[in-house]
Amino acid sequence: MAIAMAVLALSACSSLQPNAFVAEDLKTINQADTANIRLDVEPILAPLTLDEAMARALKYNLERRTKMMEEALALNQLDVNTYDMLPKLMAQAGYATRDSERGTYSSPYPNGAVSTAASTSTEANHRSTDLGFTWSLLDVGVGYYGSKQAADRVLIAAERRRKAMHLLMQDVRTTYWRAVSAQKLQKNVADTIAMGEAALEDARKAEGERVRNPLDALRYQRQLLENLRLLESITQELSSAQVELSSLINAPIGQAITLADQDGTLADDQVLKLPLKKLEEATLAQNADLREQHYNVRVASAEVRRTMARLFPNLSFNYNLKYDTDQYLVNNRWNEAGLQLSFNLFNLITGPEQKKLAEAGVTLAEQRRMTMQLAVVTQMHLARLQLVSARNQFDRADAIYTTDLRISEHVRNRATAQAASALDKVSNETTAILSMLRRYQALAQVQAAENKLMATLGLEPHIGSTSDISLKDLTELLKANNKPWAPLLQAASPSEVAPKDTVAQKGTL
Repeated sequence: MAIAMAVLALSACSSLQPNAFVAEDLKTINQADTANIRLDVEPILAPLTLDEAMARALKYNLERRTKMMEEALALNQLDVNTYDMLPKLMAQAGYATRDSERGTYSSPYPNGAVSTAASTSTEANHRSTDLGFTWSLLDVGVGYYGSKQAADRVLIAAERRRKAMHLLMQDVRTTYWRAVSAQKLQKNVADTIAMGEAALEDARKAEGERVRNPLDALRYQRQLLENLRLLESITQELSSAQVELSSLINAPIGQAITLADQDGTLADDQVLKLPLKKLEEATLAQNADLREQHYNVRVASAEVRRTMARLFPNLSFNYNLKYDTDQYLVNNRWNEAGLQLSFNLFNLITGPEQKKLAEAGVTLAEQRRMTMQLAVVTQMHLARLQLVSARNQFDRADAIYTTDLRISEHVRNRATAQAASALDKVSNETTAILSMLRRYQALAQVQAAENKLMATLGLEPHIGSTSDISLKDLTELLKANNKPWAPLLQAASPSEVAPKDTVAQKGTL
């Protein structure tokens, strides 16, 4: 029977073949995933504001959901590791059988002839049950330090979620303003392209009729084509903004999103007036990457203690309740208790090396922490300089846009009076569109620089669990928390806040 079962198992294993998904299976899975992606996502029924876009990203973004699940998984692992310190309570039941009685011969001790009469003390068929309680001191020690490591890993997962939230908010801010510029420029770009195409067609007709110098006609067409090429490149650059924004907020890809009409003004520059020392203190205290390295050092330190605990002798206690149906037993029910002390003698040889390896892990974790500290302080200084530069670039782009807009108005007035050529109209409209685009690009860069500095300083809105708050309430909470620098400004004394001209001087690149 054993041989037959082995042959059957081997034949079953040999019959296993790769089983690829068929198109129908993939279609079913993809449809289910698509439904789950959109599960509980509220539709966009009104023009989308920046605050609502960030709220939707925090609540519905799939990558953020993944980070939250990783944190929940780490928390569950902490619960599991805590149970490792508990004693073990094992229940066992079995049945034993043999095809013949277990008979034995015996002889008198120490020397004697073997008796010809056989005897047995074990029944051929019998059942046994066992309920055992075991408690190991070594398991408690190892489990304790394992639980401390699991607790720190929960905190590491939380810091990674914070970092993911910072990056997500930065991406939403940048992409939102790109989408706003695309929405504002869409009609102007299309009208100007149509105007340029019509002017190009007229220029080609004029060239064919030889009403002007052929070289001048070709130069005229070259300038028109260059403007059209520039307009088409603007269209290509802006066309992806809506798709990227839809992906960030988990909206249907390809569905047009109407964005609210934003004023596009800059927030105050109060954070730039704070002394660098205060910003460095905030960075060292709250930066997510640096805090993660602090927890990694604690995990490595706990690993040293866990390694040392494994090297100690193990003291275990067991207590068992047993029952056996064997009729030859005088007492079918009995209790057993034991105390055992064990020690692996090879620990005397490998112990120092294991400890040295664990301590090297601590040294490495501390080195990574110091490296990260220097990196985040450098990142804070660079982010501050980038914010100063981005605000200056926006001011310059805004001034250029205002000037180009006035020039465009004058050209329109001249066109109405038939004093300007089609090339002048197309060129000036293109310049105005390009200036508006650069203005919004500069605004997006300011938003990205502000969010990067905010992430480096470890500042974020205190919103708790996004699954427990409605989208409307989350939007209002983000709208009310539009001054992330307030805690730093409140902690700083008035004498520590630098005047505006000093800020500009310090921020010069």
